[in-house]
Amino acid sequence: MKILISADMEGATGVTWPADVLPGTPQWERCRSMFTSDVNAAVLGFYDGGADQVLVNEAHWTMRNLLLERLDARVEMITGRHKSLSMVEGVQHGDVDGVAFVGYHTGAGTEGVLAHTYLANSITGVWVNGVRASEGLLNAHVVAEYGVPVVLVTGDDLTCVDAAGYAPDAVTVAVKDHVSRYAAVCRTPARTAADIRAAAKEATALAVRREPVLGGPFAVELEFDAEHLAMAATVVPGVHRSGERRVSYSSETMYEGIRTFKAVTTVVSAAVEEQYG
Repeated sequence: MKILISADMEGATGVTWPADVLPGTPQWERCRSMFTSDVNAAVLGFYDGGADQVLVNEAHWTMRNLLLERLDARVEMITGRHKSLSMVEGVQHGDVDGVAFVGYHTGAGTEGVLAHTYLANSITGVWVNGVRASEGLLNAHVVAEYGVPVVLVTGDDLTCVDAAGYAPDAVTVAVKDHVSRYAAVCRTPARTAADIRAAAKEATALAVRREPVLGGPFAVELEFDAEHLAMAATVVPGVHRSGERRVSYSSETMYEGIRTFKAVTTVVSAAVEEQYG
């Protein structure tokens, strides 16, 4: 049995504000340890539950945040940027039985600690077939096309609520409770590590490959905080203006959809000016 862990940082233990997750800051350096603790707890729990292999895919920012030297010796990790499936790289090879979303968060335009979708700001909302989408929902659609269930989700309490919409059978762990976008009631790393390890052990039983779910076509719409960003996004083939600050596109599969989404966010991030956005 092989488990893929998609590891993001905003939903990690103790993380509540931008400097906690921005590479190079003293706070980021401190929070890397707690992020690694969350991921390692999930790794240990999956091995406790009978997994033969655990592959971790770094999914935050530069995708070079986890401390490999502190992970269990049995694990392997994909680190670095520019991957075909970005946050769920590794699921496409046909040998993964279950996926865990560790350190996840809620989507742009919703309540939640450090809520966003791909870009830290600029995007104010994403919808898939009319449903407001978080990164968890987007990635759940991707892995479903490979017949792989989402078995574990960790993050703040609202991330666990969000997960019920796209992975209702998954085991969830709230490592903190939302107070505002930049504040939370946090549990200690020792406590969250124990909770995540126990949840991952339980979740291992859910890691059973299924028939691929081809849920397309997918109509994807993005809303930005400035008009010129919508204009910039239309340089991506197939992306059209759907409002003053909105663009939309359609994809037959979410494999295509997430790759177009990544192209749009890459173009848009390059169009953001330092002071005016």
